[in-house]
Amino acid sequence: MTHERLHSTWLHSERALPSRFVQPMLRFTQIESAGGVVMLAAAVLALAWANSPWGDSYNQFWGTEFSLELGAFHFQETLVELVNDGLMVIFFYVVGLEIKRELVLGDLRDPKAASLPVLGALGGMIFPALLYLLIVGGGEAGRGWGIPMATDIAFSVGVLSLMGRRIPVGAKLFLLTLAIVDDIGAILVIAVFYTDQLAFGWLAMALGGLLLVWLASRAGIRSLAFYIAASVATWYFLLESGVHATLAGVALGFLTPAFAMYTDEEYQSRASRLLARQQFDAKAPRAAERLDTDALEMSAVARESVPPLARMEHALLPWSSFLVVPVFALANAGVDFRGVDIGKAITHPVALGVAVGLIVGKTVGISIFSFVAVKLGLARLPRHTGWAHIVGVAAVAGIGFTVALFVTALAFDPGEIADRAKTGIFLGSIIAGVLGTLLLRTRKPRPDPSAPDSDPAPHPSGHH
Repeated sequence: MTHERLHSTWLHSERALPSRFVQPMLRFTQIESAGGVVMLAAAVLALAWANSPWGDSYNQFWGTEFSLELGAFHFQETLVELVNDGLMVIFFYVVGLEIKRELVLGDLRDPKAASLPVLGALGGMIFPALLYLLIVGGGEAGRGWGIPMATDIAFSVGVLSLMGRRIPVGAKLFLLTLAIVDDIGAILVIAVFYTDQLAFGWLAMALGGLLLVWLASRAGIRSLAFYIAASVATWYFLLESGVHATLAGVALGFLTPAFAMYTDEEYQSRASRLLARQQFDAKAPRAAERLDTDALEMSAVARESVPPLARMEHALLPWSSFLVVPVFALANAGVDFRGVDIGKAITHPVALGVAVGLIVGKTVGISIFSFVAVKLGLARLPRHTGWAHIVGVAAVAGIGFTVALFVTALAFDPGEIADRAKTGIFLGSIIAGVLGTLLLRTRKPRPDPSAPDSDPAPHPSGHH
């Protein structure tokens, strides 16, 4: 069933520019794996730039100082720090929104349905970290144990989507939920283990900012300008406190209301009354002004009939997927291999630790924890999903880019160890993706979705 478009702009017209360029580009952004493709392109561009004859300009550009002074206020960071500390707040805010949605409305709400991916994710975090430490040992290099714990949702779900009906919906939801739980684990690891010395005064102010946002939400304050100002102040306080500032994004995502101000019934009632009020004599005095007032009130009612969480996710997800994450990849993926022995770079303990953690740690950890959970009766397999699917999905979960690169930037200063960690991320993610694809390719296509016993459609997802 098609619906008549009641609101149309230049963007929806048949003119040459929107129809031939803008609309195809927007359709591309709706593809499940599109965000991962754009991020991969940015990472490849960063590698090409860093290893080109102009490679020195890569570090020079991203090392450019940015400063802002206003009276006693002083803010100074390099461009790469501005991306990692500032721009990535948007990414982590969207992550926070997705986690909140799953906790309140999604699979994580039902303990029985959530137990398999939750326990699987736990194994997928413990095993990679242990394998990394087993290979690398302690010392400075040991700080990177959190790197192979991460799963990139955009890439991993994108890989599954390319295989169509070979992958049951239950297996896709298993990976999606697992990756979200993985994000929660990564956030906790960053907060606890990758936080510098705390400045408790600034931390108290940051907590005060979060409390103010929560109280304002409870009081029914709906001004976006207020929340933006409070959020920016909270971010700055957290930055100064020593806790990584991107965690402000996660916390603010958790505080975003998941329910609308007006229920569906209230929306319909108020909209009907507003429309009925507009049946007036066109010649009546100030008729146009009354119509404008009613239209503005109608738009406010419509806006507040959509949960703030859904509104913000809808508004920010494209920016996060197609601007924030690609810029982050461009700023962080530029490993300089000029004059480096590739064989030695790949076999460096840090590179091996990260790669083995992503490939073996994820596959074995998720599979074993999932198997034990089912055998102990703590969880059940999704419908139409067998153990071969679980192992294949576990391998695909070894694709780690965004958060893995982010943890690398927290664990190591720029230099050889950081570059080798990034080498391990690229190598491990590529092999994990290929391995998972090969394992899942052996499965037969799932039953016809039109059959009575078919799976329901998956919940739309996605950040990274």
